[in-house]
Amino acid sequence: MKTFEELGVAPEIRRAIEEMGYENPMPVQEEVIPYLLDQIRDVIALAQTGTGKTAAFGLPLLQQVDVKHNVPQALILAPTRELCLQIAGDLADYSKYIDHLKVLPVYGGSSIESQIKALKRGVQIIVATPGRLIDLINRKTVQLENVKYVVLDEADEMLNMGFTESIDEILSKVPQDRSMLLFSATMPKEIAKITKKYMEAPKEITIGRKNEGSNNVKHVYYMVHARDKYLALKRIADYYPNIYGIIFCRTRRETQEIADKLIQDGYNADSLHGDLSQAQRDYVMQKFRVRNLQLLVATDVAARGLDVDSLTHVIHYGLPDDIESYNHRSGRTGRAGKTGVSIAIAHVKEKGKIREIEKIMNKKFEQSTIPSGDDICEKQLFAFADKIEKVKVNEDEIARLLPSVYRRLEWLEKEDIIKRVVSLEFNRLIDYYRDAEEIETPSDRYSREDKGGARNSRDRFESRGAGGSRSAEKGYSRLFINIGRTDNVNPATLMGLINDFVPGKVRIGRIDLMQNFSFFEVPEGDAQKVISSLKGQEENGRRISVEVAQGGAVAERRERRPSYGGNGGGGSRRGGSDRDRGERNSFSDSGKKEHRKGGRKPKYS
Repeated sequence: MKTFEELGVAPEIRRAIEEMGYENPMPVQEEVIPYLLDQIRDVIALAQTGTGKTAAFGLPLLQQVDVKHNVPQALILAPTRELCLQIAGDLADYSKYIDHLKVLPVYGGSSIESQIKALKRGVQIIVATPGRLIDLINRKTVQLENVKYVVLDEADEMLNMGFTESIDEILSKVPQDRSMLLFSATMPKEIAKITKKYMEAPKEITIGRKNEGSNNVKHVYYMVHARDKYLALKRIADYYPNIYGIIFCRTRRETQEIADKLIQDGYNADSLHGDLSQAQRDYVMQKFRVRNLQLLVATDVAARGLDVDSLTHVIHYGLPDDIESYNHRSGRTGRAGKTGVSIAIAHVKEKGKIREIEKIMNKKFEQSTIPSGDDICEKQLFAFADKIEKVKVNEDEIARLLPSVYRRLEWLEKEDIIKRVVSLEFNRLIDYYRDAEEIETPSDRYSREDKGGARNSRDRFESRGAGGSRSAEKGYSRLFINIGRTDNVNPATLMGLINDFVPGKVRIGRIDLMQNFSFFEVPEGDAQKVISSLKGQEENGRRISVEVAQGGAVAERRERRPSYGGNGGGGSRRGGSDRDRGERNSFSDSGKKEHRKGGRKPKYS
């Protein structure tokens, strides 16, 4: 392993980074720094988040900037305000002993007037988000004609966020003979287009394999029913008493809902998403950085640029749509040489996505079983005992108080004191898990009669034609649902839907599948629960509607009804006729269309 001196880093920069604790360069720094110091024109570096990319491009830039010229000479583009501030802060630390060198972060959500004033005073390095930089360009308050180096940091994420046109506009303002440095964790097709358009024979440096995750991260997934995802999240958090991590959600709404529920349930959590004001986001992130929060519930975009090196876990509350996002999420843990765990809470339909991520990242995911209540209580108790062992005792401060405490408790044996301390701390947790049902793993869900829900008794759910019996069996209610064979629904699909979204055990009676809708029977006492639980959910993009079928009248109305040409709430169907589309709407007795409202929402039991 080489030293920073052997790489050619200047003494004043080495002095600063040694004071920061840098002893030897990380692999990406060892590979990249010599090329940039040798003034290779264009470089592409592919490395995971948290591998030291900022120093890899930052140290050479600081060394080659001419402090005698008080004009922008280097431009670094970052996708988010948080990453922009992180990079600017790191460069300021690295350049501590370089006199007259100025670094300016330029980003939205802060006073543009103060940034304009700083630009007028003169800076050598600008770190910017694309949107704010274009605003300054349009105001003619930033000059880029002297820029010699352009860095695109986390370029893949900038493209994912829709900054392609902004990058084109910015690069049109800098000299064509500038050097371009592109740093990215992944190499999607869009990155390849940028390299072809703006770079000349770039030197490509790959640390590890393309799109490969960090070797310091262990990848685990739990398979659960959709209705059990939040309960599974709680158990995972409880099973790791010292967890310090980010829970990634797909939408802002889901992020806030999960954070609210965690807070209500007593967890040390908060949310981070785009609907928060900048002041709120700064406040939450500061709490998280100083560990006043254990769990940060965040969207992908909001968590970009979080400079936290000691996260123990990243939890995916549902897998993202693309592998790059998964890679970025997981890269928030296992940083700076530390290990971390990436946990996915997945449902049955996401198993194929897990296999796809495994293949592309060349990582094997470990399937785990949701911890039982006993396992959680045992783990918590051991962690508590460990805290007691390691607690710092201030002898001088408590010495005067202890005699009276000893007298008060002298009638108790040591074992009694331990029992009472443990009970004081954990009675609530123990009581909760003593009464809590274990979370069922969805595998072979159709084969266990004793678990309730949809079953494989063929005579109970055999599909029947439209001429089948219209009356429910005694003690059962016959329900109409607006999906059928055209939606690729079969008995197992329908039963899986009920298992996923209806809490508790629901026994399914006869199922009659039609072309565009279906009937199924449930015990009378469960009918309203099933209707309300399935309301607004989705199956293959169709919004579901369920209602009681009185003597087959609903089906008969639909079979006789002419086409109204509307799409209803379900949208157009593959290969569907006008009649098919018209039958998707439900009508009241007066003939008025009742529109479906809302999509699938997170559901908690």
